[in-house]
Amino acid sequence: MDTTQRTEQQRSADRRRRELLEAADRVVLREGPHASMNAIAAEAGITKPILYRHFGDKGGLYAALAKRHTDALLSSLRAALDAPAERRERVEATLDTYLAAIEARPQVYRFLMHPADGSAEGSAGDQGFDVGRHSAPLLRRMGEELAQVIEERVDLGPNSHELARVWGHGIVGMMHAAGDWWLGERPCSRRELVGSLADLLWGRLAAVGDRVGGPGF
Repeated sequence: MDTTQRTEQQRSADRRRRELLEAADRVVLREGPHASMNAIAAEAGITKPILYRHFGDKGGLYAALAKRHTDALLSSLRAALDAPAERRERVEATLDTYLAAIEARPQVYRFLMHPADGSAEGSAGDQGFDVGRHSAPLLRRMGEELAQVIEERVDLGPNSHELARVWGHGIVGMMHAAGDWWLGERPCSRRELVGSLADLLWGRLAAVGDRVGGPGF
């Protein structure tokens, strides 16, 4: 097989994979954490063994969907951090971007972060997505990404690398926990929650200087 044939086959496989992920997204938007491999295969017009062939198992499909949505969210968060605005405004915009994302697609958020009670594929012994095993790495990835942004932009003094990681994971943990609670109970408006969380973060962020030669924050 020559290089051109291999390249075309890879493009075809990538295209088919995207189509299957789009079918999975449609099911997740309808069913949230109750989405099953059976329903996703039916949505795509294929059998479940073919779906397994593309993703390996339920965990493989979950990981692919998680990467798809996490990539999009991280891109949006970076855009908010890069916006031409004062530091406080960028902090609020970043928090709001996260909350707006989970508010806009709550079923996707619940699928990624919350297992369905008694979830099953419809046949004995065939359990649903093991969400708990996969959701923690998503939050760790977001924490590391934010830590990198913080280290690039602000001067944290000695041990800046370690402190940036503390801040990154701490901020992601705060956003996740507060957002999860807010999405379930809606005790206040999104704007009010953003302002309250920004107030919590603002003391140290207001005092720290920009890193020399960095993009600023």
